[in-house]
Amino acid sequence: MSNVFVHPQGLCESKQVGEGTRIWAFAHVLPGARIGQDCNICDGVFVENDVIIGDGVTIKSGVQLWDGIRLGNRVFVGPNATFTNDIYPRSKQYPPSFSQTIVENDASIGANVTILPGVRIGTGAMIGGGAVVVRDIPARAVVVGNPCRIIGYAGATEVVAQANQTVLPTNFRPRLIRLDTHTDRRGTLTAADKDALPFNPKRFFMVRDVPDGEARGTHAHRSCHQFMIAASGEIAVVLDDGKQAFVVRLASSNFGIHVPPLIWSMQYGSSDATLLVLCSEAYERSDYIDDYLEFRNLVSQQVS
Repeated sequence: MSNVFVHPQGLCESKQVGEGTRIWAFAHVLPGARIGQDCNICDGVFVENDVIIGDGVTIKSGVQLWDGIRLGNRVFVGPNATFTNDIYPRSKQYPPSFSQTIVENDASIGANVTILPGVRIGTGAMIGGGAVVVRDIPARAVVVGNPCRIIGYAGATEVVAQANQTVLPTNFRPRLIRLDTHTDRRGTLTAADKDALPFNPKRFFMVRDVPDGEARGTHAHRSCHQFMIAASGEIAVVLDDGKQAFVVRLASSNFGIHVPPLIWSMQYGSSDATLLVLCSEAYERSDYIDDYLEFRNLVSQQVS
């Protein structure tokens, strides 16, 4: 292997290591492992046979990568992060195959994170130090805690819906719309006629009883427009057009957010929150874009 550095106290048995990769002291890479270019494998890392590591990956000290682990490009794995691959481990008893754990491109895993078998960590996700990952993590979600819960969206600007509707930039397609609201001694009434909405609704749905730290959405639409209202509680709505991203916090039904097609959206909030969504089209499963990389590719094609 040319242009691969292995420290004199490191052991690399694999011949499938990309140029520019550095393997430091007391690291051990087994023969079947595949490691990409320009990776940094720090002191005391163990890499088992059925492991694939992409390009530009950093693996800090004290990490073990067991059979079935797949790391995408530019992944960061912090010190002493723990991966697992057998949900019911027994000494000298092995399953027919080990669960695959997939960490997608540009994700970061903090120090001392524990990751249970078979989960997928989405593109650009950020896992806070000490978190315990027990289920799939959406693309660009920021998660902390045990079990981990969603608290944000990596790289997004947070804004709060308020009377001044310029909280989103003018070159950003999603819009915050103030609804007609009347309050008197009998309570508050919020209304909108067809001229107040950017489309004529053909369908609506409501989401409620979502546990704290869980998310809904995590997709974009090809042609359907949506209008989202926090009917109760507080809801954070992620809006990502592939170039810039915002998290709009809705704490009142006085506002709604128009989400056009080809906008990636995720919603999370308090467990007592209710989200009301009006849709421009009837339900059609083929209209959903569930993969963040597919969404980014479609957006780039639209620009070009």
